[in-house]
Amino acid sequence: MDHVLNIADSYIFTPYVYPASWSEEEGALRQIVSLWLVTNLGAVLLFLGCGALNFYYVFDHKLMMHPLFLKNQVKQEIELSIISIFWMSFPTVAIFFWEVQGNSKLFDNISESSLGWPGVFLSIAGFLFFTDMCIYWIHRFLHHKSTYKHLHKQHHIFKIPTPFASHAFHPLDGFLQSLPYHIYPFIFPLHKAVYLSLFVFVNIWTISIHDGDYRIPGPLICLINGAAHHVDHHLFFNYNYGQYFTLWDRIGGSYRHPSALMGKGPHDHICKLMAEAAHTQ
Repeated sequence: MDHVLNIADSYIFTPYVYPASWSEEEGALRQIVSLWLVTNLGAVLLFLGCGALNFYYVFDHKLMMHPLFLKNQVKQEIELSIISIFWMSFPTVAIFFWEVQGNSKLFDNISESSLGWPGVFLSIAGFLFFTDMCIYWIHRFLHHKSTYKHLHKQHHIFKIPTPFASHAFHPLDGFLQSLPYHIYPFIFPLHKAVYLSLFVFVNIWTISIHDGDYRIPGPLICLINGAAHHVDHHLFFNYNYGQYFTLWDRIGGSYRHPSALMGKGPHDHICKLMAEAAHTQ
């Protein structure tokens, strides 16, 4: 985040936002305020921008005809997401501040990696598998009866989610599920540009698994946890907790083959209702 912070300071905060008396050298407080502004603005723009593109160009609006689709659902999803992003930003900024102080294993130059470019690609794979594993168990914990009604239930009121449900969590729920992304660079070396790219990627991925586009290349159906898998998680509750892959669901006994790929998904239910309605007319 130090590169993002430097760019924001140089081109926005110093010339247009902060008074001249508050210089960039004045340390921690200014860094924290700048990080908080960047985190909130960046997260909201990424959520609304990618969410809107997905909603208007990918999401099948016929899904809004499903009996489980709530009245004013999109409005509810957006409102809950914006509130969640705001409150999540406080602990997130604390971690970002710890990172920009040089306490992580993030590095600037490929030459700093003992494995060079192969190490960079290995770190990407490591990030995906590490965070997928952690989120699986965190997600599963959030479904435990002792925690579900207090935290994760807010997300599950959306049985037929839209892309805007991607960030619609209780703030603590959302932060807990994002924690593996923040922890990884404190444990394993990772290039700073790769880390920022992966951070954008995981937000877009989270939007994509709520977008109602259930198409998955055939050979990957059993490997990738896509929107078809995730909508079954919303509908049937105790299945498909994974973030990117189906690996931990298979290990944990919670894998469910997508009903949408067996002719029993939300689209099929809507088609059945439409056919019945046409038959009665």
